[in-house]
Amino acid sequence: MKKTKQMFASVAAVSLGVLPAFAASNAVVLQQPHSNRDTTGTWGFSHEGVLGTSLDMAIHAPSRAVAAKAEAAALAEFDRQSRILSAWNAKSEFSRWQRTRGVPVKVSPELMNVLASFDAWRGETGGVLDASSAVAANVWNKAAATGTAPTQAQLSSAVAAMQQQHWALNRKEGTATRLSDAPLVLASFVKSSITSHAADAALRAGATGVMLNVGGDIVTRGALTQRVDIANPHADAENEAAIDTVVLRDAAIATSGSYRRGFDVAGQHYSHLIDPRTATPASGVISSSVIAANAETAGALATALSILSPRESQALMQRHPDAQYLLVTASGERIASNGWAALQEPVLKPAAYRVMAGSGMPAAAAASWNQSMELAVKLTLPRMDNPRYRRPYVAVWIEDGDKYPVRTVALWFKLARYLNDMKGWYADDRVRNLSEGTDISTTISSATRAPGTYTVVWDGKDNAGKLVKAGKYTVVVEAAREHGGHSLLRQEIDFNGKAQQFALPASDELGAVELDYRKH
Repeated sequence: MKKTKQMFASVAAVSLGVLPAFAASNAVVLQQPHSNRDTTGTWGFSHEGVLGTSLDMAIHAPSRAVAAKAEAAALAEFDRQSRILSAWNAKSEFSRWQRTRGVPVKVSPELMNVLASFDAWRGETGGVLDASSAVAANVWNKAAATGTAPTQAQLSSAVAAMQQQHWALNRKEGTATRLSDAPLVLASFVKSSITSHAADAALRAGATGVMLNVGGDIVTRGALTQRVDIANPHADAENEAAIDTVVLRDAAIATSGSYRRGFDVAGQHYSHLIDPRTATPASGVISSSVIAANAETAGALATALSILSPRESQALMQRHPDAQYLLVTASGERIASNGWAALQEPVLKPAAYRVMAGSGMPAAAAASWNQSMELAVKLTLPRMDNPRYRRPYVAVWIEDGDKYPVRTVALWFKLARYLNDMKGWYADDRVRNLSEGTDISTTISSATRAPGTYTVVWDGKDNAGKLVKAGKYTVVVEAAREHGGHSLLRQEIDFNGKAQQFALPASDELGAVELDYRKH
């Protein structure tokens, strides 16, 4: 599930001073306290490989030592529950139980509760949430490999396999009996459950507030307020504007959608979300965001709403009046619950020029940059086998012919005092700062990123939002990592309205970088 972006602010008046500037990540931007003294504040932590994804954590606590203790408690709970419920760990209790057939097996309370809860949600959603959806996914994976769409017989066979009973529970005896041969996947459901328990563990360890963001699913507890940007599912760039921003406290949000992952069969893209009732990929809704009091409810409903039709979703949500939702359909229509507006962050809409009949165009619109074109910068942060891995600081910016930085397109960092590790960007921006007298690092920055591939877009505007003139500019991409290396790539491009592509070689801290000057 995924595509949410976010940043948080502590209710204890810890100022973030950072605005979001990306649209496809799920990281949290945290400004550390200005002092190293043990005083009340909010501390941020990032970890990779938690439940198979990235974890960003914010802890509000009376001291740094208590925050570290709460962090350790949350991580210990993630590890403990993973040993029980993980499907990707062949030695977990769930994996061992899944290999049994027809025999009552004594299971832990944690596994019993998850299986029982999944049963309840399967019934509540009319079979849309089904642990055996991997059966249909396997059919579509084979279709993608062969380039041939599944036959109706194959789909019907998958439906029959998914609709059978997969387990039987005996609460009194504490046993679970595996009944079917269908592969079972509880991944997103388990992730929500474990994250909730980890948040509770952090509070028990002394935190007064906690925020956990596990691969885009966010849980808040206690004295923390979380701002969450709902990414635009029709956009493919990290720095695209969000379609909405909501504010959370003591709540969870989950977003599910089909805009990134899926199957490509015979030139057509299909969602990775499968409707178990038909074994076909969902198509009507491309993004579903749900806010609820607990992560399990938010996660289950977000997945269901991405598969159901909008009408079916509205009927389901009438039975959950305390949960709020926002749907985005394939046609771009937004459908929100009545209570969604109460959670939205108020925003000011920018003023637009009104051109009167017979008058000239505004100066910006008359600039010579071709407004039908944009530059897409696609970069990869490689995954490194290093237990001390620190996410790199990354900057993407544009220099004019005089090497003056006209636009910082992306700036991903955690602590401002380490920005000078990006020697190229920092030196350029000091020159710009002296000339313009402004600090842009607090207005265009966003969080460091986990390993993966990301795209940012330059629309031909400078830092002040004015269109530049057409001509030659240099695109610069820089990455620097604590306990790691440093990479800086440069490519001159003539932005003359003619499409061009460039591939920059991989370096120490960056995978291959692709530049695509294209029509948008």
